[in-house]
Amino acid sequence: MAPMTHALLVDDDFDLRALVSDYLQRYGMRVTAVADGASLKRLLPVGGYDVLLLDLMLPDANGLDLCRWVRSSVPALPVIMLTAQGDPTSRVIGLEVGADDYLPKPFEPRELVARINAVLRRSQGQAEAPMPPEVLLRFNGWTFDRLARQLTSPDDVQVALSNAEYRLLCAFVEHPRRVLSRDRLLDLSRAPGVDITDRAIDLAVSRLRGKLGDSPQQQALIRTVRGEGYVFDAEPTAA
Repeated sequence: MAPMTHALLVDDDFDLRALVSDYLQRYGMRVTAVADGASLKRLLPVGGYDVLLLDLMLPDANGLDLCRWVRSSVPALPVIMLTAQGDPTSRVIGLEVGADDYLPKPFEPRELVARINAVLRRSQGQAEAPMPPEVLLRFNGWTFDRLARQLTSPDDVQVALSNAEYRLLCAFVEHPRRVLSRDRLLDLSRAPGVDITDRAIDLAVSRLRGKLGDSPQQQALIRTVRGEGYVFDAEPTAA
């Protein structure tokens, strides 16, 4: 028998917690439901959760900040953001900080079940996919551990990466010194089932540049080729 999916639901709306918990349990899932970020931080280290359903607006914390914390603490845990803010900007930001999916309120419980099943299929597929031999890479003094999703600066400082930034950096190190158009970067870095815009790619590239320390005073690791795309101007080597 397949193990029961265990969902951790974090939402300050009592009625929604009761509705979602009841519905998911009818579909054979186990649900732990809490109302705030403090409870999330207390429960998550205990482990045993298969998916996190996280509200954007909580009484004691910002859901985006919590998503960043979750992504750094438990990188493989699928996260679905639940929010009344359904505008495209909020959705893009949620995906960039590490959410795997985004569901605006109000939503049909059946759609939530479908999305949970989809992110679980994707996460299980990613977990089973073999990593390329060069998991640990070095370039220009930086160290990038693709398995641990860790980027370390030449000064030995760990730099946190959002989900979008991690996928972009993977795309760049796999295609060094080659011009990658926005469309090509979209293909290489998008999460399955998630639509990302050209603007979101530009924003993620800009943020990744900042984290790599690119500035006018030194040679940029990610160079813009006007009208064509971006080039990763380094030659990664296996560490």
